[in-house]
Amino acid sequence: MKKILITGLLIWIPLAITIWVLDLIVSTMDQSLLLLPPQYQPQALLGYQIPGLGALLTVVVVFVTGALASNILGQRLVLFWEKVLGRIPVVKTIYSSVKQVSDTLFAPGGQAFSKALLVQYPRKDSWTIAFLTGTPGKDVAKHLQGEYLSVYVPTTPNPTSGFFLMMRRADVIELDMSVDEALKYVISMGVVPPEHPGIKVER
Repeated sequence: MKKILITGLLIWIPLAITIWVLDLIVSTMDQSLLLLPPQYQPQALLGYQIPGLGALLTVVVVFVTGALASNILGQRLVLFWEKVLGRIPVVKTIYSSVKQVSDTLFAPGGQAFSKALLVQYPRKDSWTIAFLTGTPGKDVAKHLQGEYLSVYVPTTPNPTSGFFLMMRRADVIELDMSVDEALKYVISMGVVPPEHPGIKVER
């Protein structure tokens, strides 16, 4: 009985979590309908709500915005908008920081994490998965002796939070696995290892 129960749970738990996440995303995107005037909202026009309509509206708005920003006129409007935001003291700091991160994460062909690494953290002889994000900036690099790398150490099972470290290149081991494989390894808390593990030491 116990084995059968566990087998059933292993089938339903991933499905239930997937449905819950999708429902959370769709319901959050449905909030975009609140931007419409009250008389044009589905509740006023049809007498009832349509789940997912806000998600569809969000996709359409994002697509239209991207299409408009792809031509010369649209690019000029975006630059003008960014200049306006850049003159507002508090907004300037927040917007510029968020834009740099989003450009890095979502730019076509871009990749925030370039390589999967193995590093000693949080102490010696304790190893964890990390990701290469670049090299320290010039002002920081001049205070570091030797060659350093910028490394992101994610937490598990939520890799969107973590720690930013600058480590010696000699102390970093480059893993022979893709970034996607390494992320799955982190999210699964080590339960799902890469199919073809291997390492090569960065010298």
